[in-house]
Amino acid sequence: MKPRYLLPLLLFFILISSLSHATESLPLLVEAALANNPELKSSQARWRMFANKAKQAAALEDPMFMFKLQNMLAREPFVFNKDPQSAKVIGLSQQLPFWGKRAIRQEVAQYEAESYKWTIEERKLELTRMVKEAWYQIWAVDKFLEIVDKNLKIMSDFVTIAESKYSVGQGAQQDIYKAGLEKSKMLDMQITLRQQRKSLEANLNYLIYRPGNTPVDKIADFALPQLSLSAEQLNQAALEKRPQIKSLDSLASKGQASHRLAQKEFYPDFNLSFEYMFKEAVVTDMANDPGYNMFSVGVTFNLPFQQERRHAMLAESTSETSMATEELNGLKNTISYTINDALAQLDRRRRLVELYKRGIIPQAEQSLESAVISYRVNKVDFLTLLDGRLNLFNYERELYESQAEYMMKLAQLEAVIGTDLANVPLGQATPPPVPMPAQIKSTTPAAPDHSQHH
Repeated sequence: MKPRYLLPLLLFFILISSLSHATESLPLLVEAALANNPELKSSQARWRMFANKAKQAAALEDPMFMFKLQNMLAREPFVFNKDPQSAKVIGLSQQLPFWGKRAIRQEVAQYEAESYKWTIEERKLELTRMVKEAWYQIWAVDKFLEIVDKNLKIMSDFVTIAESKYSVGQGAQQDIYKAGLEKSKMLDMQITLRQQRKSLEANLNYLIYRPGNTPVDKIADFALPQLSLSAEQLNQAALEKRPQIKSLDSLASKGQASHRLAQKEFYPDFNLSFEYMFKEAVVTDMANDPGYNMFSVGVTFNLPFQQERRHAMLAESTSETSMATEELNGLKNTISYTINDALAQLDRRRRLVELYKRGIIPQAEQSLESAVISYRVNKVDFLTLLDGRLNLFNYERELYESQAEYMMKLAQLEAVIGTDLANVPLGQATPPPVPMPAQIKSTTPAAPDHSQHH
Protein backbone atom coordinates (compact mmCIF):
# COMPACT_ATOMS: atom_id res chain seq x y z
CA MET A 1 0.00 0.00 0.00
CA LYS A 2 1.29 3.44 -0.89
CA PRO A 3 2.20 5.73 2.04
CA ARG A 4 -0.20 8.47 0.95
CA TYR A 5 -3.16 6.11 1.55
CA LEU A 6 -2.11 5.18 5.06
CA LEU A 7 -3.15 8.42 6.79
CA PRO A 8 -6.72 8.56 5.33
CA LEU A 9 -7.18 4.87 6.12
CA LEU A 10 -5.96 5.38 9.69
CA LEU A 11 -8.29 8.36 10.14
CA PHE A 12 -11.17 6.27 8.80
CA PHE A 13 -10.58 3.50 11.35
CA ILE A 14 -10.27 6.06 14.16
CA LEU A 15 -13.60 7.59 13.11
CA ILE A 16 -15.31 4.19 13.00
CA SER A 17 -13.88 3.32 16.40
CA SER A 18 -15.05 6.61 17.91
CA LEU A 19 -18.55 6.18 16.45
CA SER A 20 -18.86 2.64 17.82
CA HIS A 21 -17.74 3.89 21.21
CA ALA A 22 -20.19 6.79 21.06
CA THR A 23 -23.09 4.42 20.62
CA GLU A 24 -22.36 3.10 24.11
CA SER A 25 -22.98 6.42 25.87
CA LEU A 26 -25.94 6.36 28.21
CA PRO A 27 -27.98 9.16 26.52
CA LEU A 28 -27.68 7.46 23.12
CA LEU A 29 -28.68 4.10 24.60
CA VAL A 30 -31.77 5.68 26.17
CA GLU A 31 -32.60 7.33 22.86
CA ALA A 32 -32.21 4.01 21.04
CA ALA A 33 -34.47 2.26 23.55
CA LEU A 34 -37.19 4.90 23.15
CA ALA A 35 -36.95 4.60 19.36
CA ASN A 36 -36.78 0.82 19.01
CA ASN A 37 -38.45 -0.89 21.98
CA PRO A 38 -41.39 -3.01 20.66
CA GLU A 39 -43.49 -2.61 23.81
CA LEU A 40 -43.31 1.16 23.49
CA LYS A 41 -44.27 0.94 19.82
CA SER A 42 -47.22 -1.25 20.82
CA SER A 43 -48.37 1.41 23.30
CA GLN A 44 -48.09 4.06 20.59
CA ALA A 45 -50.20 1.95 18.22
CA ARG A 46 -52.79 1.47 20.97
CA TRP A 47 -53.00 5.24 21.48
CA ARG A 48 -53.47 5.84 17.73
CA MET A 49 -56.22 3.22 17.72
CA PHE A 50 -58.18 4.99 20.47
CA ALA A 51 -57.50 8.41 18.91
CA ASN A 52 -59.17 7.19 15.72
CA LYS A 53 -62.05 5.81 17.76
CA ALA A 54 -62.55 9.28 19.21
CA LYS A 55 -62.97 10.65 15.68
CA GLN A 56 -65.74 8.13 15.05
CA ALA A 57 -67.63 8.71 18.29
CA ALA A 58 -69.55 11.86 17.19
CA ALA A 59 -70.41 10.61 13.70
CA LEU A 60 -74.04 9.96 12.78
CA GLU A 61 -75.19 6.54 11.69
CA ASP A 62 -75.38 6.10 7.92
CA PRO A 63 -78.77 7.07 6.46
CA MET A 64 -80.92 4.18 5.28
CA PHE A 65 -82.28 4.02 1.71
CA MET A 66 -85.47 2.08 1.04
CA PHE A 67 -87.11 0.85 -2.17
CA LYS A 68 -90.26 -1.24 -2.33
CA LEU A 69 -93.13 -2.24 -4.59
CA GLN A 70 -96.30 -1.53 -2.64
CA ASN A 71 -99.72 -3.24 -2.88
CA MET A 72 -98.96 -5.31 -5.98
CA LEU A 73 -101.54 -7.77 -7.39
CA ALA A 74 -100.48 -11.33 -6.86
CA ARG A 75 -101.86 -12.51 -10.18
CA GLU A 76 -100.13 -9.71 -12.06
CA PRO A 77 -97.11 -8.83 -9.88
CA PHE A 78 -95.46 -6.17 -12.08
CA VAL A 79 -98.54 -4.37 -13.35
CA PHE A 80 -99.09 -0.91 -11.84
CA ASN A 81 -102.16 0.31 -13.75
CA LYS A 82 -104.75 -2.18 -12.51
CA ASP A 83 -105.09 -1.11 -8.85
CA PRO A 84 -104.92 2.50 -7.63
CA GLN A 85 -103.05 1.40 -4.48
CA SER A 86 -100.11 -0.11 -6.38
CA ALA A 87 -96.99 2.05 -6.36
CA LYS A 88 -93.21 2.14 -6.55
CA VAL A 89 -91.83 3.61 -3.30
CA ILE A 90 -88.41 4.99 -2.41
CA GLY A 91 -87.46 6.34 1.02
CA LEU A 92 -84.73 7.71 3.25
CA SER A 93 -84.40 7.47 7.03
CA GLN A 94 -81.86 8.88 9.48
CA GLN A 95 -81.21 7.93 13.11
CA LEU A 96 -80.67 11.00 15.33
CA PRO A 97 -79.55 10.64 18.94
CA PHE A 98 -80.97 13.01 21.53
CA TRP A 99 -79.44 16.47 21.54
CA GLY A 100 -75.98 16.53 23.16
CA LYS A 101 -75.28 12.79 23.07
CA ARG A 102 -72.91 12.93 20.10
CA ALA A 103 -70.72 15.61 21.65
CA ILE A 104 -70.53 13.77 24.97
CA ARG A 105 -69.67 10.47 23.27
CA GLN A 106 -66.80 12.16 21.50
CA GLU A 107 -65.69 13.72 24.78
CA VAL A 108 -65.65 10.31 26.47
CA ALA A 109 -63.61 8.79 23.64
CA GLN A 110 -61.16 11.72 23.63
CA TYR A 111 -60.52 11.42 27.36
CA GLU A 112 -59.88 7.69 26.97
CA ALA A 113 -57.47 8.28 24.06
CA GLU A 114 -55.71 10.98 26.08
CA SER A 115 -55.19 8.58 28.97
CA TYR A 116 -53.44 6.15 26.60
CA LYS A 117 -51.31 9.02 25.27
CA TRP A 118 -50.03 9.74 28.78
CA THR A 119 -49.51 6.00 29.30
CA ILE A 120 -46.95 6.14 26.47
CA GLU A 121 -45.05 8.90 28.26
CA GLU A 122 -45.16 6.91 31.50
CA ARG A 123 -43.79 3.89 29.67
CA LYS A 124 -40.95 6.04 28.31
CA LEU A 125 -40.02 7.03 31.85
CA GLU A 126 -40.01 3.40 32.99
CA LEU A 127 -37.95 2.32 30.00
CA THR A 128 -35.43 5.10 30.62
CA ARG A 129 -35.18 4.08 34.26
CA MET A 130 -34.56 0.43 33.38
CA VAL A 131 -31.85 1.32 30.84
CA LYS A 132 -30.06 3.53 33.38
CA GLU A 133 -30.30 0.89 36.10
CA ALA A 134 -28.85 -1.78 33.79
CA TRP A 135 -26.08 0.63 32.78
CA TYR A 136 -24.97 1.36 36.34
CA GLN A 137 -25.30 -2.28 37.36
CA ILE A 138 -22.86 -3.18 34.58
CA TRP A 139 -20.50 -0.45 35.83
CA ALA A 140 -20.69 -1.87 39.37
CA VAL A 141 -19.96 -5.42 38.16
CA ASP A 142 -16.95 -4.16 36.20
CA LYS A 143 -15.65 -2.48 39.34
CA PHE A 144 -16.20 -5.67 41.35
CA LEU A 145 -14.22 -7.57 38.74
CA GLU A 146 -11.40 -5.06 39.08
CA ILE A 147 -11.41 -5.60 42.84
CA VAL A 148 -11.33 -9.38 42.35
CA ASP A 149 -8.41 -9.10 39.92
CA LYS A 150 -6.53 -6.95 42.42
CA ASN A 151 -7.25 -9.41 45.23
CA LEU A 152 -6.09 -12.33 43.10
CA LYS A 153 -2.74 -10.58 42.76
CA ILE A 154 -2.68 -9.92 46.50
CA MET A 155 -3.41 -13.57 47.24
CA SER A 156 -0.67 -14.61 44.83
CA ASP A 157 1.72 -12.39 46.82
CA PHE A 158 0.43 -13.97 50.06
CA VAL A 159 1.12 -17.43 48.68
CA THR A 160 4.65 -16.37 47.73
CA ILE A 161 5.27 -14.90 51.19
CA ALA A 162 3.86 -17.99 52.94
CA GLU A 163 5.97 -20.32 50.79
CA SER A 164 9.10 -18.28 51.45
CA LYS A 165 8.54 -18.37 55.20
CA TYR A 166 7.76 -22.09 55.12
CA SER A 167 10.92 -22.80 53.13
CA VAL A 168 13.07 -21.26 55.87
CA GLY A 169 11.10 -22.91 58.69
CA GLN A 170 9.38 -19.73 59.91
CA GLY A 171 5.88 -20.40 58.55
CA ALA A 172 3.31 -23.14 58.58
CA GLN A 173 2.29 -25.18 55.57
CA GLN A 174 -1.32 -24.51 56.61
CA ASP A 175 -0.84 -20.84 55.69
CA ILE A 176 -0.08 -21.85 52.12
CA TYR A 177 -3.27 -23.90 51.93
CA LYS A 178 -5.34 -21.07 53.41
CA ALA A 179 -3.94 -18.64 50.86
CA GLY A 180 -4.73 -21.07 48.05
CA LEU A 181 -8.28 -21.52 49.35
CA GLU A 182 -8.86 -17.77 49.49
CA LYS A 183 -7.53 -17.45 45.96
CA SER A 184 -9.95 -20.16 44.79
CA LYS A 185 -12.82 -18.26 46.42
CA MET A 186 -11.82 -15.18 44.45
CA LEU A 187 -11.77 -17.21 41.23
CA ASP A 188 -15.25 -18.53 42.04
CA MET A 189 -16.49 -14.97 42.58
CA GLN A 190 -14.87 -13.90 39.32
CA ILE A 191 -16.76 -16.60 37.39
CA THR A 192 -20.06 -15.50 38.98
CA LEU A 193 -19.44 -11.83 38.25
CA ARG A 194 -18.63 -12.53 34.61
CA GLN A 195 -21.89 -14.44 34.27
CA GLN A 196 -23.75 -11.55 35.89
CA ARG A 197 -22.23 -9.11 33.44
CA LYS A 198 -23.35 -11.20 30.48
CA SER A 199 -26.85 -11.37 31.92
CA LEU A 200 -26.90 -7.61 32.43
CA GLU A 201 -25.64 -7.08 28.88
CA ALA A 202 -28.46 -9.28 27.60
CA ASN A 203 -30.98 -7.29 29.65
CA LEU A 204 -29.67 -3.97 28.31
CA ASN A 205 -29.74 -5.30 24.74
CA TYR A 206 -33.30 -6.52 25.31
CA LEU A 207 -34.41 -3.05 26.42
CA ILE A 208 -32.73 -1.44 23.40
CA TYR A 209 -34.08 -4.15 21.05
CA ARG A 210 -30.77 -5.25 19.57
CA PRO A 211 -29.06 -8.65 19.38
CA GLY A 212 -28.66 -10.12 22.84
CA ASN A 213 -24.97 -10.93 22.36
CA THR A 214 -24.01 -7.33 21.49
CA PRO A 215 -21.07 -6.48 23.79
CA VAL A 216 -21.18 -3.46 26.08
CA ASP A 217 -17.92 -1.58 26.42
CA LYS A 218 -16.39 -0.77 29.76
CA ILE A 219 -18.25 2.18 31.30
CA ALA A 220 -16.34 5.28 32.34
CA ASP A 221 -16.35 6.51 35.92
CA PHE A 222 -18.69 9.32 36.91
CA ALA A 223 -19.12 11.98 39.59
CA LEU A 224 -22.10 11.88 41.95
CA PRO A 225 -24.43 14.86 41.46
CA GLN A 226 -26.32 16.32 44.37
CA LEU A 227 -29.91 17.54 44.11
CA SER A 228 -30.44 21.19 44.96
CA LEU A 229 -34.25 20.89 45.14
CA SER A 230 -36.20 20.17 48.31
CA ALA A 231 -38.74 17.39 48.70
CA GLU A 232 -41.56 19.92 48.40
CA GLN A 233 -40.17 21.28 45.13
CA LEU A 234 -39.71 17.79 43.70
CA ASN A 235 -43.23 16.83 44.75
CA GLN A 236 -44.63 19.93 43.05
CA ALA A 237 -42.66 19.10 39.90
CA ALA A 238 -44.08 15.56 39.96
CA LEU A 239 -47.65 16.86 40.23
CA GLU A 240 -47.03 19.01 37.16
CA LYS A 241 -45.01 16.62 35.01
CA ARG A 242 -45.78 13.01 35.95
CA PRO A 243 -47.62 11.41 32.98
CA GLN A 244 -49.47 8.86 35.12
CA ILE A 245 -51.12 11.69 37.08
CA LYS A 246 -52.35 13.19 33.82
CA SER A 247 -53.53 9.77 32.64
CA LEU A 248 -55.59 9.18 35.78
CA ASP A 249 -56.92 12.73 35.60
CA SER A 250 -58.11 11.98 32.05
CA LEU A 251 -59.82 8.81 33.26
CA ALA A 252 -61.57 10.76 36.02
CA SER A 253 -62.78 13.29 33.43
CA LYS A 254 -63.91 10.40 31.24
CA GLY A 255 -66.00 9.05 34.14
CA GLN A 256 -67.63 12.44 34.62
CA ALA A 257 -68.45 12.68 30.92
CA SER A 258 -69.82 9.11 31.00
CA HIS A 259 -72.10 10.16 33.86
CA ARG A 260 -73.51 13.02 31.78
CA LEU A 261 -73.98 10.62 28.86
CA ALA A 262 -75.84 8.19 31.12
CA GLN A 263 -78.17 11.01 32.16
CA LYS A 264 -78.92 11.67 28.48
CA GLU A 265 -79.95 8.04 28.07
CA PHE A 266 -83.20 8.86 29.91
CA TYR A 267 -84.26 10.81 26.80
CA PRO A 268 -85.34 9.13 23.53
CA ASP A 269 -83.47 8.92 20.25
CA PHE A 270 -85.29 9.78 17.01
CA ASN A 271 -85.61 8.33 13.55
CA LEU A 272 -86.71 10.66 10.73
CA SER A 273 -88.07 9.10 7.55
CA PHE A 274 -89.24 10.31 4.12
CA GLU A 275 -91.00 8.20 1.46
CA TYR A 276 -92.01 9.07 -2.10
CA MET A 277 -94.54 6.93 -4.06
CA PHE A 278 -94.63 6.77 -7.85
CA LYS A 279 -98.12 5.89 -9.11
CA GLU A 280 -99.58 5.26 -12.57
CA ALA A 281 -103.02 6.21 -13.86
CA VAL A 282 -105.64 3.49 -13.46
CA VAL A 283 -108.63 3.37 -15.80
CA THR A 284 -110.82 0.31 -15.30
CA ASP A 285 -114.51 -0.53 -14.96
CA MET A 286 -114.09 -0.47 -11.18
CA ALA A 287 -111.80 2.57 -10.73
CA ASN A 288 -110.60 5.70 -12.40
CA ASP A 289 -107.50 7.16 -10.73
CA PRO A 290 -105.33 9.85 -12.32
CA GLY A 291 -102.18 8.35 -10.68
CA TYR A 292 -100.85 11.32 -8.76
CA ASN A 293 -97.51 10.74 -7.01
CA MET A 294 -97.55 10.86 -3.19
CA PHE A 295 -95.11 11.21 -0.28
CA SER A 296 -95.03 10.63 3.45
CA VAL A 297 -92.90 12.04 6.28
CA GLY A 298 -92.59 10.42 9.71
CA VAL A 299 -90.69 10.37 12.98
CA THR A 300 -90.25 7.47 15.39
CA PHE A 301 -88.52 7.37 18.75
CA ASN A 302 -87.80 4.81 21.40
CA LEU A 303 -89.61 4.84 24.72
CA PRO A 304 -87.03 4.85 27.56
CA PHE A 305 -88.96 2.48 29.81
CA GLN A 306 -85.94 0.38 30.86
CA GLN A 307 -85.13 2.54 33.88
CA GLU A 308 -83.17 -0.13 35.74
CA ARG A 309 -80.60 -0.37 32.95
CA ARG A 310 -80.21 3.41 32.81
CA HIS A 311 -79.80 3.73 36.57
CA ALA A 312 -77.10 1.03 36.38
CA MET A 313 -75.30 3.11 33.73
CA LEU A 314 -75.34 6.08 36.12
CA ALA A 315 -73.93 3.93 38.92
CA GLU A 316 -71.24 2.54 36.62
CA SER A 317 -70.05 6.01 35.59
CA THR A 318 -70.04 7.18 39.22
CA SER A 319 -67.91 4.20 40.23
CA GLU A 320 -65.56 4.81 37.30
CA THR A 321 -65.01 8.40 38.42
CA SER A 322 -64.48 7.38 42.04
CA MET A 323 -62.01 4.66 41.05
CA ALA A 324 -59.89 7.04 38.95
CA THR A 325 -60.03 9.75 41.63
CA GLU A 326 -58.93 7.41 44.43
CA GLU A 327 -56.18 5.93 42.26
CA LEU A 328 -55.00 9.47 41.62
CA ASN A 329 -54.99 10.26 45.33
CA GLY A 330 -53.10 7.03 46.03
CA LEU A 331 -50.52 7.85 43.35
CA LYS A 332 -49.94 11.33 44.79
CA ASN A 333 -49.44 9.80 48.22
CA THR A 334 -47.00 7.23 46.81
CA ILE A 335 -45.07 9.95 44.98
CA SER A 336 -44.68 11.97 48.16
CA TYR A 337 -43.42 8.94 50.10
CA THR A 338 -41.08 7.80 47.32
CA ILE A 339 -39.50 11.24 46.95
CA ASN A 340 -38.76 11.57 50.66
CA ASP A 341 -37.45 8.00 50.85
CA ALA A 342 -35.29 8.47 47.75
CA LEU A 343 -33.77 11.68 49.08
CA ALA A 344 -32.91 9.97 52.36
CA GLN A 345 -31.26 7.07 50.55
CA LEU A 346 -29.41 9.38 48.18
CA ASP A 347 -28.04 11.33 51.13
CA ARG A 348 -26.99 8.11 52.86
CA ARG A 349 -25.23 6.71 49.79
CA ARG A 350 -23.45 10.00 49.08
CA ARG A 351 -22.17 10.22 52.65
CA LEU A 352 -21.03 6.59 52.53
CA VAL A 353 -19.10 7.22 49.32
CA GLU A 354 -17.29 10.17 50.88
CA LEU A 355 -16.66 8.24 54.09
CA TYR A 356 -15.18 5.23 52.31
CA LYS A 357 -13.08 7.36 49.95
CA ARG A 358 -11.68 9.73 52.53
CA GLY A 359 -11.62 7.62 55.65
CA ILE A 360 -12.22 3.89 55.75
CA ILE A 361 -10.48 2.66 52.59
CA PRO A 362 -7.22 4.58 53.14
CA GLN A 363 -7.15 3.28 56.69
CA ALA A 364 -7.85 -0.28 55.52
CA GLU A 365 -5.04 -0.04 52.97
CA GLN A 366 -2.63 1.12 55.67
CA SER A 367 -3.82 -1.64 57.98
CA LEU A 368 -3.24 -4.29 55.30
CA GLU A 369 0.21 -2.93 54.49
CA SER A 370 1.10 -2.97 58.17
CA ALA A 371 -0.20 -6.53 58.52
CA VAL A 372 1.96 -7.70 55.59
CA ILE A 373 5.08 -6.16 57.15
CA SER A 374 4.26 -7.62 60.57
CA TYR A 375 3.63 -11.08 59.08
CA ARG A 376 7.02 -11.06 57.40
CA VAL A 377 8.68 -10.59 60.81
CA ASN A 378 6.35 -13.02 62.62
CA LYS A 379 4.54 -10.37 64.67
CA VAL A 380 1.03 -11.40 63.42
CA ASP A 381 -0.37 -14.67 62.17
CA PHE A 382 -1.66 -15.43 58.70
CA LEU A 383 -5.33 -15.07 59.74
CA THR A 384 -4.68 -11.41 60.61
CA LEU A 385 -3.26 -10.96 57.12
CA LEU A 386 -6.33 -12.54 55.52
CA ASP A 387 -8.63 -10.49 57.72
CA GLY A 388 -6.99 -7.25 56.57
CA ARG A 389 -7.32 -8.28 52.95
CA LEU A 390 -11.03 -9.18 53.43
CA ASN A 391 -11.74 -5.86 55.15
CA LEU A 392 -10.27 -3.88 52.27
CA PHE A 393 -12.12 -6.02 49.73
CA ASN A 394 -15.50 -5.48 51.42
CA TYR A 395 -14.96 -1.74 51.86
CA GLU A 396 -14.01 -1.22 48.22
CA ARG A 397 -16.97 -3.29 47.11
CA GLU A 398 -19.30 -1.26 49.31
CA LEU A 399 -17.87 1.96 47.85
CA TYR A 400 -18.67 0.98 44.26
CA GLU A 401 -22.03 -0.46 45.24
CA SER A 402 -22.95 2.84 46.93
CA GLN A 403 -21.94 4.81 43.84
CA ALA A 404 -24.03 2.60 41.56
CA GLU A 405 -26.97 2.61 43.98
CA TYR A 406 -26.84 6.41 44.13
CA MET A 407 -27.17 6.73 40.36
CA MET A 408 -29.88 4.05 40.16
CA LYS A 409 -31.85 5.74 42.93
CA LEU A 410 -31.47 9.00 41.02
CA ALA A 411 -32.90 7.30 37.91
CA GLN A 412 -35.82 6.00 39.97
CA LEU A 413 -36.44 9.51 41.31
CA GLU A 414 -36.53 10.84 37.75
CA ALA A 415 -39.16 8.25 36.85
CA VAL A 416 -41.23 9.22 39.91
CA ILE A 417 -41.06 12.94 39.13
CA GLY A 418 -41.60 12.53 35.41
CA THR A 419 -38.64 14.49 34.10
CA ASP A 420 -34.88 14.20 33.66
CA LEU A 421 -33.17 15.68 36.70
CA ALA A 422 -30.36 16.81 34.40
CA ASN A 423 -32.76 19.59 33.39
CA VAL A 424 -33.14 20.89 36.96
CA PRO A 425 -30.43 22.56 39.03
CA LEU A 426 -27.78 20.10 40.11
CA GLY A 427 -24.53 20.69 41.91
CA GLN A 428 -21.52 18.74 42.91
CA ALA A 429 -21.92 16.91 46.17
CA THR A 430 -20.64 18.89 49.12
CA PRO A 431 -18.38 16.58 51.11
CA PRO A 432 -19.87 15.92 54.54
CA PRO A 433 -17.67 15.98 57.62
CA VAL A 434 -15.76 12.71 57.70
CA PRO A 435 -14.20 11.39 60.92
CA MET A 436 -10.44 11.26 61.01
CA PRO A 437 -8.92 7.78 60.61
CA ALA A 438 -8.16 7.60 64.32
CA GLN A 439 -11.87 8.01 65.08
CA ILE A 440 -12.94 5.17 62.78
CA LYS A 441 -13.27 1.78 64.35
CA SER A 442 -12.02 -1.14 62.32
CA THR A 443 -14.87 -3.49 61.44
CA THR A 444 -15.30 -6.39 59.08
CA PRO A 445 -18.73 -6.20 57.45
CA ALA A 446 -20.13 -9.09 55.52
CA ALA A 447 -19.89 -8.98 51.75
CA PRO A 448 -22.87 -7.03 50.33
CA ASP A 449 -25.59 -9.05 48.62
CA HIS A 450 -26.14 -7.84 45.05
CA SER A 451 -28.65 -10.46 44.05
CA GLN A 452 -31.50 -7.97 44.31
CA HIS A 453 -29.90 -5.83 41.63
CA HIS A 454 -29.27 -8.57 39.12
